[in-house]
Amino acid sequence: MKYKAGFIGCGNMGGALAAAVAKTGQGVALFDVDEKKADALAAAIGAAVTSADDIYKNAEFIFFAVKPNIIGKVLADAAPKISKKSVAVSMAAGVSLRDVTSALGTESVIRIMPNTPAAVGEGLILYTSASGISDAVEKDFLDLMSRCGALDKIDEKLIDAAAALSGCGPAFAYVFIEALADGAVACGLPRDRALRYAEQTLIGAASLALSSDKHPERLKDEVCSPGGTTIEGVLALERGAFRHAASSAVIAAYEKTKKLK
Repeated sequence: MKYKAGFIGCGNMGGALAAAVAKTGQGVALFDVDEKKADALAAAIGAAVTSADDIYKNAEFIFFAVKPNIIGKVLADAAPKISKKSVAVSMAAGVSLRDVTSALGTESVIRIMPNTPAAVGEGLILYTSASGISDAVEKDFLDLMSRCGALDKIDEKLIDAAAALSGCGPAFAYVFIEALADGAVACGLPRDRALRYAEQTLIGAASLALSSDKHPERLKDEVCSPGGTTIEGVLALERGAFRHAASSAVIAAYEKTKKLK
């Protein structure tokens, strides 16, 4: 087909995935109702800007990167135009595979829940497939998404709960980064260094947790010397109900997703 991947929507999430997919060197086409947004992204990643109809007819994988409140209208417009050779990829929160397959009249559908770190190859993309996706097509999809980060196939009944963590989690992490930096600034560290140190600290801690077979609790304990500075900081987090706040953020995001259905 003319394009390996076509993106309907070039917002933050669609743009992040398009940027990663473009790094594979395969043909990427973009459409957005905001032409300036599509043009800017195309110039940045080396993609083509075209019409939605062109993508429906000529893209092997069609990514519907639009909000849940408008995806029904977009799918209705696409249904009579989409090529039978195309695979539809939906990333709308709260919109099930059944919703998409029914709207498009095809079982060639993959549902994904990605996150924005995909733009730098460090994303987590959760996915589940309808019955029309063969093993060969799934492999092709995984190859296409290989520059986005980690991919994990998950039962659809769990995808909303998982996405409340992975999809919303980056925003929670950015709040934590900013808060850590604010504390360091209050102690006299210049803002630029405080932000850089906070960012690198989270990268390092996450990398160590991923590469280690130790539970995060044990890794935490290894940093906390008896009577030392770190345990005082941990106790301050506990007094501020940090664990409860972090867990509540994920639960709140999940509950909101259920209301979108």
